[in-house]
Amino acid sequence: MAALHGCFCSLLVACWTLALGVAHAADADDGTESTLRAIREYRAQQRERIFAELFELLEIPNVASDSLNIRRNAEHLVSMLESRGVETQLLETEGAPPVVFGHLRVAAARRTVVFYAHYDGQPADAAGWQSEPWRPVLRDGALFAGAKVRPRELLHGDVDPEWRIYARSASDDKSPIVALLTALDALRAAGREPSVNLKFFFEGEEEAGSPHLDSLLRAHAALLQADVWLFCDGPIHQSGRPQVVFGVRGVIGLEMTSYGPARPLHSGHYGNWAPNPIAILSECLAGMRTADGRVLIAGFYDDVRARSAAEREALAAVPAVEERLRAELSLAATEADGARLMDRLMLPAMNLRGIEAGRVGSEAKNAIPTEARASIDFRLVPEQQPERVRQVVEAHLREHGYQIVHARPDDAARRRHPRTLLLEWDSGYPAFRTPMDRPVSRAVVECIEAALGDVVRIPTLGGSLPLHLFHRNLNAPVIVVPMVNHDNNQHAADENLRIQNFWDGIDMYAMLMARLGEVW
Repeated sequence: MAALHGCFCSLLVACWTLALGVAHAADADDGTESTLRAIREYRAQQRERIFAELFELLEIPNVASDSLNIRRNAEHLVSMLESRGVETQLLETEGAPPVVFGHLRVAAARRTVVFYAHYDGQPADAAGWQSEPWRPVLRDGALFAGAKVRPRELLHGDVDPEWRIYARSASDDKSPIVALLTALDALRAAGREPSVNLKFFFEGEEEAGSPHLDSLLRAHAALLQADVWLFCDGPIHQSGRPQVVFGVRGVIGLEMTSYGPARPLHSGHYGNWAPNPIAILSECLAGMRTADGRVLIAGFYDDVRARSAAEREALAAVPAVEERLRAELSLAATEADGARLMDRLMLPAMNLRGIEAGRVGSEAKNAIPTEARASIDFRLVPEQQPERVRQVVEAHLREHGYQIVHARPDDAARRRHPRTLLLEWDSGYPAFRTPMDRPVSRAVVECIEAALGDVVRIPTLGGSLPLHLFHRNLNAPVIVVPMVNHDNNQHAADENLRIQNFWDGIDMYAMLMARLGEVW
């Protein structure tokens, strides 16, 4: 693979030299259509090399805790950037994977854009996959539709854009990285310079929760200054249309434990007498949330920011996908009397992500267990703050007769109160949203629509990312410009990339590089 990469670098430099040397001599058309046509011709001619580069990157295991392989990923990315003439360095933090940072200055550019992606991926249990997680496999479609394995060599010619590549990080986020760099290649081959200065920020522990990100952004704030950050993470809209996302929900997690007897008790001898921790916990949870998802905690919605006019307009234009999703997910009904998905994502939420107590099925015992545990995440919207959510949740529980502790209670503490709850909070982080009516927001949408047609504008993604850190430390707007298919099995077994999404991503990122500085 090293030899292949070296040959590619030499070939690419030669292509750039030739293309840029004749660009000014030729009567080049700088229009959008001719640029887009040149980009598509380039990726059609170079598809064998493009897929080879993607497969080579996918073959390096990339779990953040695997320090040896995560370093291999970082060094490989450095070579990919440097082969394109990008000034590159590793931003190191003790105990963390390095951030791969690149900077490409453009003489005539007045704006600077940072493209963000992460090169680490979720752990993968090979037993749950149809193929090895870090050995990319080509299939002629989606597994749920019965797709079959096809030889990789078919990618060297015309290939059905509905075919897919299966591997860990095929969509989250290695294909966006390759799409970004291929976009740069395509512009250069067309004799067109980017309209903005480019910076690349490839993080190596996003899937591990980014514990070192805040300190790293503070330490390198001067280096990372830019006019906008574009995040190349996440999927396109469920309708199949490209989407631009202007915000994310915040999150705070809670582990809640209820207590019963000090040792398991026979349910016949002691049932209906000894308190059952499963019943205590179930009653507690039922009092926090309705069946339709409304949070019953006093003050929970007090800080929710009203929607702006631009956000209301964008929400009204989001395509309806609810009926199709209900069928795809085998759902007889959805919460809030069939409300639109986007309307629900604009609200904060309480999600029960797990309950653990006793045993079920063949392992069930006629016993009262000693404790029961629930895992909860609260999704937050602007202007909610994690600490304020913690305060109102604990006030609600106390008002309903629960004794709150934050360290595991001993027997004496358990004897003092019949409804003791252990609450273990994580630190969480707030939501973030870039205003949709800013000039940069409109410019990003215009560039993507030039490449891919009508764009779905999403005020807030349902998921959570620590975007507030970039705004707080660098005072720059952040916009998410995703490219991968919505049914990509992100974080799960058989993660995949639909090939047409890969092509669309190259077109989109190339057009952002080529036009953003002009239309902003």
